Amino acid sequence: MTGSFEWQGSVGNAWAQDWRLTDMSFAGLAAPFDAAIVEAAPAQGAALDIGCGAGVTSLALAAARPDLEITGVDLSQSLVDVANSRGKQSPNLRFFVADVTKMTDSAMPAARFDLAFSRHGVMFFDDPVAGFRAIRRLLADEARLVFSCFADVDRNPWAAQLVNVIAGTSEVIPPGAGTSPDTMPMAEAGPAESRALSYVPGPFGFGDPAFVRGVLERSGFVPGKPELVNYRYRAGEGADAVAQALHFFQRIGPAARALAMIEPAARTAALERLRALLAHRAREGAVEFPAAAWIWTARAEAQ
Repeated sequence: MTGSFEWQGSVGNAWAQDWRLTDMSFAGLAAPFDAAIVEAAPAQGAALDIGCGAGVTSLALAAARPDLEITGVDLSQSLVDVANSRGKQSPNLRFFVADVTKMTDSAMPAARFDLAFSRHGVMFFDDPVAGFRAIRRLLADEARLVFSCFADVDRNPWAAQLVNVIAGTSEVIPPGAGTSPDTMPMAEAGPAESRALSYVPGPFGFGDPAFVRGVLERSGFVPGKPELVNYRYRAGEGADAVAQALHFFQRIGPAARALAMIEPAARTAALERLRALLAHRAREGAVEFPAAAWIWTARAEAQ
């Protein structure tokens, strides 16, 4: 679990320093997610980017909707600084540090927002219903909400594989893998409400659509049908793709947390196992893993 204090400190700083890599890792999701946001966005009014990070999603919307005022908020000052630097040429963009669950009318640039959106930024609430109720209070009646989140861990086996390889509890190259890196199948959509998982704040906290639907309905939203998107989670690219991916996973995500828990004496061996896995995944100048995410859309109920 990543807490707010970590986003305000070490985790936020790491994401800010390596924002180009995090943007690269989500590039395969960007097209369908940005399209969903633009479809929900009004031509004018005000929009809120929750957990805006380094600002890439806000920048895409600002270009598509130049008359829409867009505000991005994040817990990390370092990330907000990056976002402001990237967005300084877009007059309809502003970013500032804020906890969306504690925003008040006095902190809002608009009376109410007409759209809220978030790329993988809403799975960290200690109490998700309270978190989404806070978001609802910031929105106008009938405003739209669009967010993405990882599908469940079974549809993203790369995360567990990285952790297990680091821990030495699984083979670097799975049995029967042969020479192909694509040993993890892409997700099948199947029934949206196929399982019920216990909520734990973190990257995969919203993997269960039935749970997420219930959270939204209890928070004052009318959810639509979520879209399951398969994409390539890119961890490295270019001539030094493996080295770049190794750097990335030491800094970001489940692998970074697993490495932080390794005893110093075992770290060198763990990094070598991770390097071997990444080399196995390298093809045509890129290190990629099959991944899956949900794109949710919802409407704020009239109050």
